[in-house]
Amino acid sequence: MVTITSLAKDERSGRVALATTLEPDDAVTGRLLAAVGAVETVRLAAGTGAFPKKVDAVEAGLWRNKVAPRIDARTVTQALSESDRLGLRILIPGDDDWPTALNDLSDRAPTALWVRGASSFLTAPLSDRVTITGARAATSYGEHVTGELASDLTHAERIIVAGGAYGIDAAAHRAALATGGQTLAVVVGGLDRLYPSGNRELLERVGDLGLLASEMPPGATPTKWRFLARNRILGALSGVTVVVEAGYRSGSLNVAARAAQLGRPVGAVPGPVTSVSSAGTHRLLREGIASLITSATDVTALLDPPARGRGQAVEREPDIARTPHRQGRVL
Repeated sequence: MVTITSLAKDERSGRVALATTLEPDDAVTGRLLAAVGAVETVRLAAGTGAFPKKVDAVEAGLWRNKVAPRIDARTVTQALSESDRLGLRILIPGDDDWPTALNDLSDRAPTALWVRGASSFLTAPLSDRVTITGARAATSYGEHVTGELASDLTHAERIIVAGGAYGIDAAAHRAALATGGQTLAVVVGGLDRLYPSGNRELLERVGDLGLLASEMPPGATPTKWRFLARNRILGALSGVTVVVEAGYRSGSLNVAARAAQLGRPVGAVPGPVTSVSSAGTHRLLREGIASLITSATDVTALLDPPARGRGQAVEREPDIARTPHRQGRVL
């Protein structure tokens, strides 16, 4: 009989077993991986083995109670079979194509990544990647500005990172593809269930011409928690995060907060003072979290080494984290 512990033979298979069965963005899992490695972490999750002394006993017990029902060998074998069928690669820390930028997330770094396409995008210098995000219900103004920014940035050989959602994300991916540029989509569910379904054709093109990435295995569906967890990857992958449009409590502000917590520069595009779609970007600017973005030149300035060197990691969690053009021309 195949058991979860028999599947976890080494660091790679152990991490795949954990990433396939457990929810992402779990600091206890991350601390255990750092302390005892993936094979022993799988054993601990399955209810065997003793926790290291450095892990709080109460915390360890709560973690085991939460994860033990999820650890299932059949789920792992099915995910591995689907990954092979779909031609997906599975990356873990230490692999040549693993994005070292994600290591800055420390205990909350992804356990593994499923990827399809040009995985070399992940090993480009941090300053080569720009995350663009914003409202799903974007206005024509927001989509126009996004298209100008993404187009100019791809001409400057930057890789556009977004989440594949409707609105601003989709406009960023489309503009990058239209100019023959490079784009990377970090999706919420498995790469066999591209979400949202209305953007499936667009995301398939991203996978064919650029890169699709997810920390969830094939078969995984989007959930509210997984959206929030995915935001930390969007914030960590790039040298700058730009929010084009966002409501006052938009999830895009959470991406900005995650980036700011890592000391990554954040930019925000202003909009009409009467527009609720720009209330979130104005909030970022007012609270001093973001720099004003009016063109790709402003983004490039944030990516310059002197500008990045002045960045400071945010020590406290910004309030927004708790709330789930042509280059040189002003847009």
